[in-house]
Amino acid sequence: MVAIAVPAEPVKPRSRGRLGFVEKTLAGISGSIENAVFSEENARRDAFLQRRDPRAKVVAFVALIVATGLSRDWRVLGVLYAVTVAGVLLGKLELIPFLKRIWFGIPLFSGIVIIPSIFFVGGHDLFHVPLGFITLTATREGLRAAGVFVLRVAVSVSFAVLLVLTTRWADILKSLRFFRVPAIFVLILGMTYRYIFLVLHTANGMFESRKSRVVANATGKEQRWWIVSSMSVLMSRSFRMSDDVYQAMLARGFNGQIVTLSDYSMRAPDWLLVAVSIALSVTAVLAHGWIS
Repeated sequence: MVAIAVPAEPVKPRSRGRLGFVEKTLAGISGSIENAVFSEENARRDAFLQRRDPRAKVVAFVALIVATGLSRDWRVLGVLYAVTVAGVLLGKLELIPFLKRIWFGIPLFSGIVIIPSIFFVGGHDLFHVPLGFITLTATREGLRAAGVFVLRVAVSVSFAVLLVLTTRWADILKSLRFFRVPAIFVLILGMTYRYIFLVLHTANGMFESRKSRVVANATGKEQRWWIVSSMSVLMSRSFRMSDDVYQAMLARGFNGQIVTLSDYSMRAPDWLLVAVSIALSVTAVLAHGWIS
């Protein structure tokens, strides 16, 4: 009997074109940290909005957000959105990344949530959408309500993001205490903000250590098992870390109050910002009655 040698099937090299879940998770964690650091860098720029008193900015943006929530006309919301664009220019921020951050986030999700109202509000039919045994009818009033809702969310989120990008987080918290916001609420916000960085740093270290020790492709079962075990380890570390963080804050003189090196002083441009924002907010709220 003659044995015939069959050549072994060549082993396919690992594809480098696609990133595994470890690489994707590392990229996501690094991106989150980078965005936060980038926001702090924007807040330190020498621009009109960055130089304004944090208390004035909090009053101005809160008034504009409230006015946006009370507005029901798309033309008024368009004017308010133009104000956010002007604020981006006054803060010397990059316009395109700012727009991407807004429209790829909450407004897009709100648009998905509001879709049912397109078919169940109003009575003037526009077009039909057949879905198997039923046919949905989109109405003019539904589309208008959905558009106003999405635009309202986009404008509100734009004002909130603009405030965060042009003001340091510590100054925002200190301004909240100036307006008599409960200390426990400000404390929770401050610790949550700092604690997110610590958890991201811990998770980033776990993923990097795994990536540096893995030399072969892991099966799907092994990857899922590692994810489950990593979640439990991260939770255990988080519980220990929370107590360590609080003890470290107490050791450094923390007494429940937000303390910064900045001294607040309201100047003429700050009062002008507050006056213009309040006047614009009142006008936006009353404009609906004037237009109708």
